Amino acid sequence: MDGSGPSGSDDTRKTDDNDSMNVTEHENTDFETDSDSTDHSSAHDLEDLNDVEEYPPLLREKMEVEGGQLGFEPEEISKLPQLQENGSSSQNNEGAGRSPQYSPRQSPDHQHCHSDCGSNSNAHIQRASDLLMAVSVSAEVNKMKITEVAVSAMEELAKKALAGAPLWQLQEDGRTEVLNDLEYMREFGHVDATLMDIMKMVEVGEPQRLPISLDTSTNSGSSFESEYRPILPHELLGPEPLHTEASRKTGLIRVNPLSIVELLMDLKQWSSVFANIVSKAMILGVLFSKGMQGNYDGTLQVMAAEFHLPSPLVPVRKSYFARYCKQLYPGTWGVVDVSIENLFPTPSIRVKRRPSGCLITETRNGFSKVIWVEHVEVDNVGVPNIFQPLVASGFAFGATRWVNTIARHYERFAALTARSTPADSGVLIPQAGRTSLVKLSERMMRNFCADISASTTNIWTPLHILPGADQDVRIMTKFNVDDPGKPPGASVAFATSIWLPGSPKFLFNFLRRENTRNMWDILSYGRTVREFAYVVNGENPGNRTSIMQVISSPVLYLQESYTDSTGSYVVYAPLDAYAISMVLSGSNPDTVVILPSGFAILPDKATLEGQESSGSLLSVAFHIIDRASMDGYVPPESANIMFKIITETIVSIRAALTSNLPKN
Repeated sequence: MDGSGPSGSDDTRKTDDNDSMNVTEHENTDFETDSDSTDHSSAHDLEDLNDVEEYPPLLREKMEVEGGQLGFEPEEISKLPQLQENGSSSQNNEGAGRSPQYSPRQSPDHQHCHSDCGSNSNAHIQRASDLLMAVSVSAEVNKMKITEVAVSAMEELAKKALAGAPLWQLQEDGRTEVLNDLEYMREFGHVDATLMDIMKMVEVGEPQRLPISLDTSTNSGSSFESEYRPILPHELLGPEPLHTEASRKTGLIRVNPLSIVELLMDLKQWSSVFANIVSKAMILGVLFSKGMQGNYDGTLQVMAAEFHLPSPLVPVRKSYFARYCKQLYPGTWGVVDVSIENLFPTPSIRVKRRPSGCLITETRNGFSKVIWVEHVEVDNVGVPNIFQPLVASGFAFGATRWVNTIARHYERFAALTARSTPADSGVLIPQAGRTSLVKLSERMMRNFCADISASTTNIWTPLHILPGADQDVRIMTKFNVDDPGKPPGASVAFATSIWLPGSPKFLFNFLRRENTRNMWDILSYGRTVREFAYVVNGENPGNRTSIMQVISSPVLYLQESYTDSTGSYVVYAPLDAYAISMVLSGSNPDTVVILPSGFAILPDKATLEGQESSGSLLSVAFHIIDRASMDGYVPPESANIMFKIITETIVSIRAALTSNLPKN
């Protein structure tokens, strides 16, 4: 490596203090501010379907405890400003979900939801942790420590990305790779002779999953390897160790490396493109940057992010980490993430990113070769049982999901520039109309991913209607003030996740196709549905943006369907004819009001490449307008109707699948 990046030199110590304290946050919801917005939506309405404040004491105590660990005095903590979210000092909760409350007339036996007071306190605590981390990374001594960790992490990432056996072991399919933890400790950890003998005794030829800890309480050195040491046998009596996940995936993307580098280093792009993985992200400080637009060589920034699965039942993974970008040699770049919790202990954080990220190499044919490595330690205790096999395997948050998302992003971009013909789309859509249609669909997908996740901005609460009901249905209210792409006022989202028989591919095709929609869609029962226009996004014809029409009905749907080896989505939103005509003519889609509902489909367990699981995990989410509900309040009669909508939809899907599953 050359010396253009962070190296602990005087130049690094002179980094502009203003840069290091630049806190930028991005959530995966849209905050458009076009004042000329017009409501052209037919968003789901429940009636149609039926025919900043002071810190609380707990927060203050947490700030004092964690602040003391970071070297702050109590009087310094009292002077800290509140963290500004989304670049604003306003305490407006627009776009954030709230846990709904119910009428005081309701008896305790029929309570569906709880007060959101506790959730608000948790949100304040999270905000305080982010603030303390942002302040602490700006200290000169901490900048040097973070720089050392980041540089060492890049070296480790490069080795893990390029190494073969015995560090990585191929599975039966000849393409899926598993990290050998014993070899990893030999290569990157300090292992004494006694522990080496133990490792040799237990090694049986298969990858060994040993408990590995980032605890540095006994570490007196400053090297990266000693900070990331294996847990020793006498320490196994302590707290339950974190679960280790590691995966690697290689992909070819038709784009130059600098475009991917910018995608990863620009917070807004990264959060938007990876909306299916990243529910919330912020930059807590920029420690090193050349300050030249588009030149990210040597850039080092400290970030906080939440990573999610498309289900309100699976807890998000929040992590503080340093992201370092470096041009390793001509034509090859590296972007690495590495946790900094070992430098700034945060008890509430149970996710630690070992060096993860990618190497991006330019190829002769105009492609970029991306080698992605995901390596984390995580606490999966809160994961529901039906998701445990998938999550514990490392497949759910693995490297393949990141590479597939990059590939999808550039496939969609290529689809926008492709020529449209009537044979391809049913009707000839002009180029401007294709652009508007795909742009609107992208916003719909981002909003759906934001709505269905367990992000800390979504305050879900259980919807208890029937005692002993199989479905764990969650509900929340959202309140929009000035986003022209969403209906003003309160709306209600409710969702659940279930296991279903049948492969994800079969379930995906069943839900997306026009000829089976009337088997599960409430507004299409007994009617014929026609797909009268679509744009194919990529090589798979099932990856498409469609306009669905319910014959003999005013109902029109914008639908996005997408599938890859890690998961599938079928997302839709009702629109009126005028909104559709505006979009197809090329008008600005940002003014079209839209509330997405739909499905996310995951395999029920990890599979080798080219194989499919026999079961699926289906997450169902509806987002509707209910004129009787308010911000933070859903009346009992509305809650009963919502529960009926989601349970009847699930029953219809299960019944249709049972009668249509291929016979063995």
